Amino acid sequence: MSLLCSVPRVGTSVRCARFAQEQKLTSLLNGNRSLKLTRSFSTTNEKPFVPLDTFVRRHNGPRDHEIPSMLKKLGYDSLEAFSNAVVPKSIQASRPLAIRNDRGEKETLDEFKQIASKNKILRSFIGMGYYGTVTPPVILRNIMENPGWYTPYTPYQAEISQGRLESLLNYQTMVTQLTGMNISNASLLDEATAAAEAMNMCFNFHKRKKNVFYVSQDCHPQNIELIKTRAEPLGVKIVVGDWKTFDFSKGDVCGVLVQYPATDGSIADYASYVEKVHQSEALVVCATDLLALTLLKPPGEFGCDIVFGSAQRFGVPLGYGGPHAAFFATNDTFKRTMPGRLIGVSKDSSGEQAYRMALQTREQHIRRETATSNICTAQALLANMAAMYAVYHGPQGVKAIAQRVQSNTAILAQGLQKLGFKVANPTFFDTIRVDLGNKKSADVTKALVKRNINVRVLNDSTVTVSLDETVTEKDLAALFEGFAEVAGAKLNFTPASIAPTAQVPSLGSLARTSPFLTHPVFNKHHSETEMLRYMKLLENKDLSLANCMIPLGSCTMKLNATSEMIPVTWPELGELHPFVPADQAQGYFEMFDYLTKALCEITRFHAVSLQPNAGSQGEYAGLKVIRAYLKDIGQGHRDVCLIPTSAHGTNPATAAMVGMKIATVKADKHGNVDVKDLKEKAEQYKDNLACLMITYPSTHGVFEEAIKEICAIIHKNGGQVYMDGANMNSQVGLCSPGEIGADVCHLNLHKTFCIPHGGGGPGMGPIGVQKHLAPYLPTHPVVNMGRFGGAPGKGIGPVSAAPFGSSSILPISYMYIQLMGGAGLTRATQVAILNANYMAARLKDHYKIVYTAPNGLVAHEFIVDFREFKETANIEVEDVAKRLIDYGFHAPTMSFPLPGTLMIEPTESEPKEELDRLCDALISIRQEIKEIEQGKADKNNNVLKNSPHTAAVLLSDKWDRPYSREKAAYPVASLRKNKYFAPVGRLDSVYGDRNLFCSCPPVETLN
Repeated sequence: MSLLCSVPRVGTSVRCARFAQEQKLTSLLNGNRSLKLTRSFSTTNEKPFVPLDTFVRRHNGPRDHEIPSMLKKLGYDSLEAFSNAVVPKSIQASRPLAIRNDRGEKETLDEFKQIASKNKILRSFIGMGYYGTVTPPVILRNIMENPGWYTPYTPYQAEISQGRLESLLNYQTMVTQLTGMNISNASLLDEATAAAEAMNMCFNFHKRKKNVFYVSQDCHPQNIELIKTRAEPLGVKIVVGDWKTFDFSKGDVCGVLVQYPATDGSIADYASYVEKVHQSEALVVCATDLLALTLLKPPGEFGCDIVFGSAQRFGVPLGYGGPHAAFFATNDTFKRTMPGRLIGVSKDSSGEQAYRMALQTREQHIRRETATSNICTAQALLANMAAMYAVYHGPQGVKAIAQRVQSNTAILAQGLQKLGFKVANPTFFDTIRVDLGNKKSADVTKALVKRNINVRVLNDSTVTVSLDETVTEKDLAALFEGFAEVAGAKLNFTPASIAPTAQVPSLGSLARTSPFLTHPVFNKHHSETEMLRYMKLLENKDLSLANCMIPLGSCTMKLNATSEMIPVTWPELGELHPFVPADQAQGYFEMFDYLTKALCEITRFHAVSLQPNAGSQGEYAGLKVIRAYLKDIGQGHRDVCLIPTSAHGTNPATAAMVGMKIATVKADKHGNVDVKDLKEKAEQYKDNLACLMITYPSTHGVFEEAIKEICAIIHKNGGQVYMDGANMNSQVGLCSPGEIGADVCHLNLHKTFCIPHGGGGPGMGPIGVQKHLAPYLPTHPVVNMGRFGGAPGKGIGPVSAAPFGSSSILPISYMYIQLMGGAGLTRATQVAILNANYMAARLKDHYKIVYTAPNGLVAHEFIVDFREFKETANIEVEDVAKRLIDYGFHAPTMSFPLPGTLMIEPTESEPKEELDRLCDALISIRQEIKEIEQGKADKNNNVLKNSPHTAAVLLSDKWDRPYSREKAAYPVASLRKNKYFAPVGRLDSVYGDRNLFCSCPPVETLN
């Protein structure tokens, strides 16, 4: 058994992570506080029962025999001496991580399987935006379980992202056609946060002068509550009520939200209501269901301005709440204020059609505090799954699924009426509201749970039942048996016997008449052979971690190990509805218990919330918690947030979203926070100072010596310290936010803790807090989160739709921590920092390394300066980034945090050979730049300006460039063995933004 051993703070008791055995193991640990790690890094089988499949050596790239030579280049004789030199002594961890691991990969998986089996998988007909679905096996195997799809990064480098960009364009096309809107983004975090983004969009559209947002009481409760969470700091008043009776005469309403179909299954005709709302100059927002829209008139056809919902039921497992892709569509009028990523059609350097992320100037990294949203994570992997579901089934197939769902619901409705119950909504798609008369909801749920079925309780005498594509005749029979037991009636019919007479309700004027999924991509890949080849075609266009390192500074693209990924698709974890009773989710709760305590041990915080489902959501939750705390202690007037100029763009955007005023702090010439300026600003705003947002190590890749002093200055002046956890990969085991002095920190589990980036999402951004902030952690309106959430009446409300965010990907981080143990996690951090410093040392004679510590060392990332080459050779950093594609690499982070630079983070997972390969590529590129500087190559027509070189260009009969094809294609000899060719040339970004086209191109434009 693996133990997590937490050394207590004053006034707390030592606790163990095993949820089901907490008291027994707490007693054990109290009696033995000197438990030691048993993992060594030797692969020798020194004892007969020591596992051979240990994980640390598989996770870290450099081999033991290579590390001494890397250290020697830096002037150190051991990792420990090197680590002590990098991390300031004042912040070094007070003790080793007390996380123990005795097992290899198989044993850890076997034990986790036993934990997961404690979840009870019932047939959940609860609805509320979450439905059972069938993930086509060809999609499950070739996308969800395929590192070619789940390991790529956000498609900022469009030339090496054409496959997933095409798929995301399919997603946008699917959404626009089903909703009847003009334009869709490439997904948002979940349905509830999409609702909040819609509210914010309505508020901003009216220049924040109309501050009432009206919400129909027929919306899902998690949507309503999250909107309230997000509205409060903006000064938006949320009014919830009956949409049919609300008075718009005051003229202060910026928008209204309706649900179609409603949360109880009823379907209303909103056409005249939309006209009424528009007459009051407010916007209409509609939450809806994609599957229902194959049968129902799309909201765009009755005038809605914004349409959103969840694409989960298009083949994405329930996963106890996520990750799921939300869809968000609107009219052309709002395309430049719409949140999220937008995929557009452009052209490349040869004039060929190509895809890219469009209108990136809308994004928070550029607009900072003026951004309309802080979202920097989409749900690309899940959006791609949903898009492929539509591609695989096509319009006829998807509509047939919808008709089957509605037909089964009609059978259920007639059967329940025969048993004497009243179906309150005569028009329905998949959900019926059942009036139990003098019977009790509790009796119904008890009778159905005996038959392994969950339904939703609305009140003491009303339940709803929501069916989905997985429903069988056996399920309907069990439902009838359960309701018959409660009714005390004899069941003298079967689903098959009443099916011939069951009447599907007429949708009348609400029946869909317009076509959908008309593009050829949705009408040609319906055999598994065709589907497999289409997905493989797209996969082969992209670069992922399966191809090469992705050395993105600030983004930590590290190994997503197979043993970590395997549990994600276990049915014990994937088939659980997020709103089932707690006793059906004990496996999840045991995992949550271990994971929260492990993260507390790593960060030295008192409590962790797992709810934020992205780093941006973690930032938001952290600042909301600070605001709630300050308000509770009578300091609610504190609203100034200090942010260094080097901060992530999401930081100022998030501060603005929670209603804070932003004051910037200068950086000194070494890239560190200017402590003198910080002190002056803190004293200037001391009466209203709320917090400081700071990234540590700095965004410039340096451990700042003054960090404890910085925290003390903020605390002295009445503020709290929010630490951005983007760079936790250089802290784990060596130092911690809690001991440094932070009050709250978000953790990017999709960075430091191995959840894959998925081509642009999913992510997870839990927050850790000190004890005084714990009561204010997020809560949830549907699920009692217990000790995993904030205190009743004090918690900030939900920040994600599901109580534990994207629960089904948390096993990845759970497995990572279990497999590594405390010593392994520390070793990984040391190697990550070593790899970065080794690369910086190799490159410093060829390029300027912008920022280092006084001893010349960097943290886990470093910045290479290319600005001088604009003058000497007319070469810009983009030219270098695109030329790296010819060398078979994804470019490092470009022009962040400094324009004209590349920020490189190799992570601990990359082998020395790959580190050297990237160094060799950059050194070779430096020689290519020298050829231009020396006049040997033309300043405007050279291998850098013309990169990347596609196979089509290289094989063309026409070659009029002043360098050889060989130099273009094979700048280093190793590429002859394994060469990736970009499918398109350099993208024309200006053309794509000026000629915005964000759905599948018309057939006549296809090549």
